[in-house]
Amino acid sequence: MQKPLVIALAGNPNAGKTTVFNAITGARQHVGNYPGITVERKEGCVTCGDRKLQLVDLPGTYSLTAYSQEEVVAREYLADERPDAVIHVLNASALERNLYLTVQLLELGAPVMLALNVMDEARAHGWIVDSERLSKLLDLPVVETIARTGKGMDELLAAAGTHAQENQNADWKPLTISYGPDLDPVIAEMVDAIEREKFLTDRYPARWTAIKYLERDDAVLEQGRNAGKVAETLEDLARRVAEHCRTTLNMDPEAIIADYRYGFISSILKQGVLSREDRKERILLSDKIDRVLTQRLVGPIIMVAVLFAIYNLTFVLGEVPMGWLESLFGFLHDTAASILPDGLLQSLVVSGVIDGVGGVLGFVPLIMIMFFCISFLEDSGYMARVAYMLDKVFNFFGLHGSSVMPFIISGGIAGGCAVPGVMAARTLRSPKEKIATVLTAPFMTCGAKLPVFILLVGVFFPTHQALALFLVSLAGWTMALVTSKVLRCTVIRGPSTPFVLELPPYRMPTFRGMCIHTWERTWHYIKKAGTVILAVSILLWALMTFPSLPQDQVTQFETMAETAQTQALAEAQAQNLSTEETDALVTSSLDDVANQEAEAALLHSYAGRIGTALEPVTSWAGFDWRLNIALVGGFAAKEVVISTLGTSYSLGEVDPEDSGSLAERIESNPNFTMATAVALMAFVLIYAPCFVTVVTIAKETNWKWAIFSTAYSTIIGFVLAVVLYQGLSVT
Repeated sequence: MQKPLVIALAGNPNAGKTTVFNAITGARQHVGNYPGITVERKEGCVTCGDRKLQLVDLPGTYSLTAYSQEEVVAREYLADERPDAVIHVLNASALERNLYLTVQLLELGAPVMLALNVMDEARAHGWIVDSERLSKLLDLPVVETIARTGKGMDELLAAAGTHAQENQNADWKPLTISYGPDLDPVIAEMVDAIEREKFLTDRYPARWTAIKYLERDDAVLEQGRNAGKVAETLEDLARRVAEHCRTTLNMDPEAIIADYRYGFISSILKQGVLSREDRKERILLSDKIDRVLTQRLVGPIIMVAVLFAIYNLTFVLGEVPMGWLESLFGFLHDTAASILPDGLLQSLVVSGVIDGVGGVLGFVPLIMIMFFCISFLEDSGYMARVAYMLDKVFNFFGLHGSSVMPFIISGGIAGGCAVPGVMAARTLRSPKEKIATVLTAPFMTCGAKLPVFILLVGVFFPTHQALALFLVSLAGWTMALVTSKVLRCTVIRGPSTPFVLELPPYRMPTFRGMCIHTWERTWHYIKKAGTVILAVSILLWALMTFPSLPQDQVTQFETMAETAQTQALAEAQAQNLSTEETDALVTSSLDDVANQEAEAALLHSYAGRIGTALEPVTSWAGFDWRLNIALVGGFAAKEVVISTLGTSYSLGEVDPEDSGSLAERIESNPNFTMATAVALMAFVLIYAPCFVTVVTIAKETNWKWAIFSTAYSTIIGFVLAVVLYQGLSVT
């Protein structure tokens, strides 16, 4: 079987690289993560003529210097996997800046070819690009493309196949650029030492390694220290030449290297490659739009309106398909309950599997609509403007402007969901800012917490419900930002990422591209529901089911049921009720007994015992065993808090959207005071994310941070609840 030719796609963010990948591979792509990290890895296989090609979409990068996780991943992939060809997708209207990555790829020795993308925009901006001249000067293939419309894709694929065929199994030939009289001698000295000791030469060209030492590339320095003692010599040489450059030129070596690279690019472009039509001052369409959308006063208002519109669109449009899914799982619930005999198997299938997984999959329509809207904002270029406008505020709290969207999606505008919110943090380039965002986004008022808040403000703040809910949402934002600041000053300490986000021109996204992005992200969510979430659902079901009530108590409740039925029939006969009224009275009496039995069974289960055992501690916050069980169940999903409270208050299953009877029980409970309600709302807002979110945090970071998130948010939430309860109880 013929081995496919491997072709990697590289390029700056917003250059259209992913659009090129989608246009070529379509639905024939596979999405996953690079081993051990959460950076997305996309691959797709296509056939071009008699050649089979495997395309790998590398993360978008501005350079191959180890600045972000994506840049390290792209560089290590090229060094380790050595693809047969690399297509560098460039934004033709920003050719000089984009060629900086080309130079670095050529210095690594990769068999590069160029795709000059968005040629229509370049021409509209007045740029004239001589691609043939560029191809001749750089000695590599150059193809003009407009990926959004598919123009040039066939030519690009054919040229890539030929280029890969020619370079298959061939040695890489690194480009050599002079870096001037201050650096060239020391680079030569370093190269001699590297080649003599065969220092990292199995991965990188010797000259490239020497340049990385001058650029103080942390990843290469770390690899070098583990590779041999010559690393000390190289670091010493780099340190001495850096001191010399600062003394004589007042510049660091990395700045000198960047200057010479841009000088090399400029010399190429000035040889007839790039020219511009002689026009008077032009104001591009994107600039005109930005004058409104990023204006200091109007911009934030429009931004809030856009985000609010997405929020509304998501929940308005998602309501109908969510209803369909609820009906489907309701049908499966009833069918399984009618087919399977009463007992543990029925309880496991119905309550553990169908209700557990169904509760998670019910969010799929919301997630799809939310991700579709986000894809539109990202592909149109507006998301970059949102990050730009909020970067200064978020930067103060140790976050990045791109952190705002994960917060919004998680429930910053009440009603979101932390699972897609945590996944949206993938757009952050800095790993530390991403972790801080992932750990604090679950503090928002997600849709699952809302029923709890609505129930409690309805009971204890009946005349100020809207204000109370607004303050709860505001408290979520405050806690998230303050906690981020604390984390960034302690356990996630490190400098903030400079705002280097490129503001791309506004473009009309393609429907196909948005659909592909939406499906990729949604499929990740569905796969989790079918694996980890199913296992945890069953575990929680077991905790709330075992051990079952002793036989003597079961017999006692059966006797109570018979007595209740007899009394109801006697009462109906005494009052001369109709048949329908008699049946209703008997059913009501039997339900009361069944609910009491459910309460007793819950109290006897492991979950009940946990709730009782926690009472000596949680009583400081005003929580009794009923609340403890509900909050333990809330770790599965916050929706469970209401339904579990219903069971523990002998009400049977309670619909979160219709909790009037539960409100009456709570209101009549003398131990459930306003102080308890406020402490409970604070705890529900802050304490451990639901297990689906915890699993997602683990997927996006690792299990260490997922466990940390669970522990520290629970501790913070409990301390806050105790302070509020004790303070309000005294007053």
